[in-house]
Amino acid sequence: MDALEILKERRSIRRYQKKEVPRDIVEKIIDCARFAPTAINIQPWEFIVITDKKMREKIADITDHGKFIKDAPICVAVFCKDTKYYLEDGSSATTYILLAAKAFGLGSCWVAGDKKIYAEKIREILDVPVGYKLISLISIGYPDEEPKPKKRELKEVLHWEKW
Repeated sequence: MDALEILKERRSIRRYQKKEVPRDIVEKIIDCARFAPTAINIQPWEFIVITDKKMREKIADITDHGKFIKDAPICVAVFCKDTKYYLEDGSSATTYILLAAKAFGLGSCWVAGDKKIYAEKIREILDVPVGYKLISLISIGYPDEEPKPKKRELKEVLHWEKW
């Protein structure tokens, strides 16, 4: 699948097949995230891959809109050191994970982390040092659905020179 196809076809997947994702694929996905854009090359990110079912259930139960995390074989928690552009950098890395997962034929879904009431609790249960902020929780697995949301047309969103 070429890059433009991946960008246009990636969708949020919330239902997964009961099939493990090989470790080497997970490592390749996270390796892609290391190459995401980052302000002045600070690279404040850290990635925690959670495969343990009980831990995924615990995380899912804490979230408000991420209950499906417990059914995905993988959850990636993206944390960033609290730097000036931690949110932009972490969001960039999160996007790279979503796109890399699609390139491997996997589905994924971004669950918000930053500014969520549960962010600190997730940091604590994953033993992340103080000074790091939860950017996202990403469920990853083989998709068991094919959502087809309607997207706005280009002419509706594109403006030249002025609004």
